[in-house]
Amino acid sequence: MLPSKAEYGVQHCFSSLLMIMVFMLLLIHLHYTPPLRSPSSGFTDPCTGKYIYIHNIPERYNSDFLRDCHTLSPWADMCSSITNAGLGPHITNTDNSDEILSGNCWYNSNQFTLDIIFHNRMKHYECLTDDHSLASAIFIPFYAGLDIGRHLWGANTSVRDSDSMELLHWLRSRPEWQRMGGKDHFLVAGRVTWDFRRVRVSGWGNQFLNLPEAQNMTTLIIESSPWNSNDFAIPYPTYFHPHTKNELHSWQEKMRQVKRQWLFAFAGAPRANKSLAIRESIMEQCSASQRCKLLDCRTNDCLSPTSIMRLFQSSVFCLQPKGDSYTRRSVFDAMVSGCVPVFFHPGTAYVQYTWHLPKNYSLYSVFVPEDDLNEGKVRIEELLSKFSDGEVRRMREEVIKMIPTLIYGDPRLRLEGWKDAFDVAVEGVIQRVSNMKKEMEKGLSVIQVSDERESWKYALTGGKGGKHEWDRFFQTYVP
Repeated sequence: MLPSKAEYGVQHCFSSLLMIMVFMLLLIHLHYTPPLRSPSSGFTDPCTGKYIYIHNIPERYNSDFLRDCHTLSPWADMCSSITNAGLGPHITNTDNSDEILSGNCWYNSNQFTLDIIFHNRMKHYECLTDDHSLASAIFIPFYAGLDIGRHLWGANTSVRDSDSMELLHWLRSRPEWQRMGGKDHFLVAGRVTWDFRRVRVSGWGNQFLNLPEAQNMTTLIIESSPWNSNDFAIPYPTYFHPHTKNELHSWQEKMRQVKRQWLFAFAGAPRANKSLAIRESIMEQCSASQRCKLLDCRTNDCLSPTSIMRLFQSSVFCLQPKGDSYTRRSVFDAMVSGCVPVFFHPGTAYVQYTWHLPKNYSLYSVFVPEDDLNEGKVRIEELLSKFSDGEVRRMREEVIKMIPTLIYGDPRLRLEGWKDAFDVAVEGVIQRVSNMKKEMEKGLSVIQVSDERESWKYALTGGKGGKHEWDRFFQTYVP
């Protein structure tokens, strides 16, 4: 007997209701996220205290620079340098016929592309969050170095300042800024600090790091100011960007075994106005020694990764005087080659890369005050010859052990089983933000303006100022 219309209607309605209930339960199951378990339940969130929130800033402050890559430098076409997530062109076997650069992880990286490299590494950071209230720090992917690099030569000051000032105004209006007034924000500016600290109205660079909002933030930079506390130096990009732990370890072992025929070496050139007398002294002593190899950048291709790395791999010690500013990329290329650096000014490394280098600089380097060299008090060959074979091996081993945290792994991948310079920098930022948060909760100022001139001492002395053996090197204050 067929059901009546009334019975059929009831059955149809019941079936429809049942299907809706099943569908709703399925949706709840698919979208349900269980709450984090408390430590008492045996679960610990591995990202507690490590979460990073990436600010979603307008593309005009990063991606647009890459699309307009032909405008990034008045001296060279940067379009090839921004390829491979900022690593630049891959170095092929043809470019490396004598296998100075072993493995498949070498790139002709430009020293000023760290903004891009760091941003791409951050995209693969294991503890990202889309909830800024959970973040231990907030990353701003502003390519500050690429921005000012377009305008350093020829542009008026309003053009140089415009993008950075507009970005800071935008950030200040955002809810993320309100929690700590920007003190939990950080960014990377892949040039030296002086490009962002214009003093005179018509002077060099822009005013970015001098602006109040930027003084609240943490800026990671390839060379920091000894007299300011809002920027922290992190390593220059090198040519070496391994993909895996095995590639890294293979290179380290090769640097332990390579034969080094020169006692010391130098790659560089004097300045036309002899503004760097230290270079004149170094080149004179190197040329006069049969145990030194000189790569004179006036006549040789110092832009060739193979030429540079061949020199450093064949030398026991590598001389590292100041560049056009305190630091130079060559420091990191040399250390990647297992070459023990010889420094002539504490501003070249010791007071710069305090998150990445040991405080005890004698473990991995030699220090020769530049005045002693310029005044003829030191003969480099004689000084370096005094180190025993055992002392040299110990210093070289320290350098080789540091290689992982002095380089940037391939930013297109998440690194497994080792930390690179990026990881060390992020840990440093998170610790700094944590310290500032605690001081803010106590009602303390993070750093007094009057203390800024001695900020270079803080990492070396545990936050103390006062007299220091290196005071004479930093008497010329740049406000």
